[in-house]
Amino acid sequence: MTDDTAGRPNAPSDDRRQQKGADHMTLRFHTDVSTAETQYGTVLLDQRTGEYWELNPTGALVVRTLMDDGDETAAITALVAQFDIDHDRAEQDVTALVRDLRNAGLAS
Repeated sequence: MTDDTAGRPNAPSDDRRQQKGADHMTLRFHTDVSTAETQYGTVLLDQRTGEYWELNPTGALVVRTLMDDGDETAAITALVAQFDIDHDRAEQDVTALVRDLRNAGLAS
């Protein structure tokens, strides 16, 4: 995932995380956020603001893994297994995407 992973609105830097253990973090979208799978990845709609976020296939894989009760480690492992990406880059991308979704108020 690179900076073009999602159309990200500017948001204050805040690293809030809900954890069920040291590495376990389930991503939960707020009730006013809709998701739709497309042939290009996943689209998120914030119904409060009308803003769309488009996630490429790597972003979509991270979101699916975390929503399916996976943790960040599972999302990193999935990225490394499915895409030509090294572990350190995968870890940075997962952390950044989760942070951005939370900072935008889309997920908790």
